[in-house]
Amino acid sequence: MAVRLDEKPAGEARQRKPRARNSPPRSPVTRQSARATRNSEIVYRDLRDAIINVTLPPGTSLVEKDITETYGISRTPVREAILRLAEERLVDVVPKSGTFVARIPVTELQEAIVARKALEEVCVREATAKASKSQLMALRAVIQRERELAEAGNEQAFHEADNAFHAGIASAGGYPGIWTMIEKIRVQVERYRRLTLPQDGRMEMIVAEHAAVLDAIEQGNADAAVAAMTSHLNKLQIDIGTFQDLWPDYFLFDVK
Repeated sequence: MAVRLDEKPAGEARQRKPRARNSPPRSPVTRQSARATRNSEIVYRDLRDAIINVTLPPGTSLVEKDITETYGISRTPVREAILRLAEERLVDVVPKSGTFVARIPVTELQEAIVARKALEEVCVREATAKASKSQLMALRAVIQRERELAEAGNEQAFHEADNAFHAGIASAGGYPGIWTMIEKIRVQVERYRRLTLPQDGRMEMIVAEHAAVLDAIEQGNADAAVAAMTSHLNKLQIDIGTFQDLWPDYFLFDVK
């Protein structure tokens, strides 16, 4: 059933408070603009999540008319949402052909992984020096949750727990803002990672790698912790070729 985002509650006009004597007149344009902005944000977030989660795989056609009917809104907020996604390189708008979910650019993917490794090295070293016992216990609990989710095959929840582990290390190192920086550059990495999780034994392997990082942090061995984290993140880069072979239509091999 279509979701009507622009409907007003019955009787709204009667319940509205009277305007003060010297206040400027209410502008229907302003109200309409605010509603359109809100609708555009909802469509943008929904489409963005579906693209990153690969619910909408690369190459999927996004039909503007279908989206407007699904949300029960006008085309303007839909177009605004699509423009934002295009700026993030998550959709391609092809003149006279349509709008499609963008393929994952390999060069950008590789660069993001390199940048992430450099940033996470800082977090791991600082966490080794500064992490409190309670923070280490919290990280150990995250790993246990990952283990249970891997056994249950819950990919979505595992993905969230995986992010929580890395964010927890940044926080333990006193640099939670670095994880925010990583989140901004890892959009394409997130799409790629969602393709890797269904691989047999992948989640269990990640659990073991996270445990190795945390073991080294708890032992106060920063070099070993960094080496374990680097090995963990290198797996993403090394395996790109494997997943390109599995889903060649999902990747863009040359973005220059």
